[in-house]
Amino acid sequence: MDFSLSMEHEILRKSVRDFAENEIKPVARELDEKEEFSYDTMKAMADLGLFGMFVSEEYGGQGMDYVSYIIATEEIARVDGSHAATVAAGNSLGIGPLYYYGNEEQKKKYLPKACRGETLWAFGLTEPNAGSDAGNSQTTAVLDGNEWVINGSKIFITNGSSDITAGVIPLTRTGIRKDGKRELTSIIVEAGSPGFEARTMHGKLMWRASNTAELYFEDCRVPKENLLGPVGDGFHQMLGTLDGGRLSIAAMGLGGAQGAFDLSLKYSRERVQFGKPISTFQVNAFKLADMATEIECARLLLYKACWLRDNEQPFAKLAAMAKLYCSEVMSKCVDQSVQLHGGYGLMKEYDVERFYRDQKLLEIGEGTSEVQRIVISRYIGAV
Repeated sequence: MDFSLSMEHEILRKSVRDFAENEIKPVARELDEKEEFSYDTMKAMADLGLFGMFVSEEYGGQGMDYVSYIIATEEIARVDGSHAATVAAGNSLGIGPLYYYGNEEQKKKYLPKACRGETLWAFGLTEPNAGSDAGNSQTTAVLDGNEWVINGSKIFITNGSSDITAGVIPLTRTGIRKDGKRELTSIIVEAGSPGFEARTMHGKLMWRASNTAELYFEDCRVPKENLLGPVGDGFHQMLGTLDGGRLSIAAMGLGGAQGAFDLSLKYSRERVQFGKPISTFQVNAFKLADMATEIECARLLLYKACWLRDNEQPFAKLAAMAKLYCSEVMSKCVDQSVQLHGGYGLMKEYDVERFYRDQKLLEIGEGTSEVQRIVISRYIGAV
């Protein structure tokens, strides 16, 4: 068994890490405080090639494997969760559905600009009354002649209302299947479509420098050809999109845990109490040892899930496991990191305070930790 990464992977890691340290870290705290989405750093991430990493060159992508994309997301998250969220959602939830389920015309129309980072796309799944029960979508779409008429709303949609958001792909209810269940269908809605409105959400605890939106569809009309895949294929698309999205959320958890550990190790070596660095006290050394061990386990689990995906083997079970474990490892690491920082860990001038806030969404977004345990339980045959 070979656990080593290729030279290309290591070069990618170093280049993204250097970029995050030099370009994102100096502005992350200010952007978080202002709750400001940065178009400058967005462009810089795009210029680095962080969008469309797994998309073939034919459609403007980088043609890399999924491990490369996950490494890049991990390294951005090591410095800032908001920028990692922009990359993760932009790729897994925005570009992914268009690439995997779009027809040739749709791919050629939308993907090149998205892969260059000139535009962002969003996936409209969560609703005010449909979170974990995502299949209970209340947003409807009715075919009227040559147009779909959409009514409903979505909430907590990352990248849904930025100035460069080109559109969203809401999951809609288009009818009832023969088995009595809802027929769910994905439809492409371009920004500026009649009856469509996106409003930026403010006052967030976490990812304050990422764009989060509420979406409203009021007799929103889009052309019939904006259908993404076949009618009724939306639930299947949703599950596939979430499987990939879980890997990117896991990467954010892994990167955030690593970032918290790095901050903890540096601070505890510099902080002197009773005449010695606090890292030398056994109680603190054991904290750091536990963090390092769990981070290593999380990385192995996540990378294995990505390897399975790249080798076209079933990966959904491990994706759920990785999302669950990496999210909860970050939770443990940021908690211990704040403890090691003491009172300073509660101050905004120390980055660990932002890491502590940013972590919580990872246990909620793209399937809560409770939902991941349900998914895993089904895969192992427990329920």
